[in-house]
Amino acid sequence: MLFHLSIDARDPQHVAGVIAELFGSGRAAPFPPVAKGSWVALALDDRNTTVEVYPRGTALYPGEGDADGFGLPDLARGTDFGVATHFAMATPLTQEQVLAIAEREGWPAKYRKRGGAFGVIEMWLEGDRMVEVLTAEMQAEYLTALAPENVEALMASVRPQTG
Repeated sequence: MLFHLSIDARDPQHVAGVIAELFGSGRAAPFPPVAKGSWVALALDDRNTTVEVYPRGTALYPGEGDADGFGLPDLARGTDFGVATHFAMATPLTQEQVLAIAEREGWPAKYRKRGGAFGVIEMWLEGDRMVEVLTAEMQAEYLTALAPENVEALMASVRPQTG
């Protein structure tokens, strides 16, 4: 199970605030330990789920000896590159409420059925970082589709993307 993950954004404070809103009862707070200008979205749930949001282009590096790892801008890659990182999150909001938030932000979002098995709202934070937002109904579909007794058949039925 995951407790937290990190992503990057052009405006970490704003993105963390929207993610906290999608959590339903969450809040956003500054999060400077890893990279200056970072924010965190706190779900305030029973697992203390968090999403750390670093400034766009931040790369993580190991610390020397027993020092903590740290984040710095990855100047070799610049700040406008795509990434494979995405995550799926639960929300107590309805599909209509989630789509309204995306519309308000000017971020692309649409309902998708993954593998014909479970629905997600595919939302693109700042237009280029994907998060899959699952309403209560979608969460139930996801949990059924990926239950240990069902996951092998689901994976066998999914066709690879061809571009």
